Amino acid sequence: MKVDLKPKKRSLTIGGHRTSVTLESPFWEKFKKIAKEKNESFNSMASKIDAKREPNVGLASAIRVFCLMNSN
Repeated sequence: MKVDLKPKKRSLTIGGHRTSVTLESPFWEKFKKIAKEKNESFNSMASKIDAKREPNVGLASAIRVFCLMNSN
């Protein structure tokens, strides 16, 4: 099975501001799956992750760790 590892940029709205996040496809797919399971939007989940992350940690890194910590 071939996995597309090319990073993809997507726009999100966090705190009323548009931002873009670049993640590899497997992380976007996992993030999408978690959002569906939690009945929550990408923007809402990203906002919560953004609020909890350390100032020296990028949002993309925080989302990747979130995805790994919420693996089934």
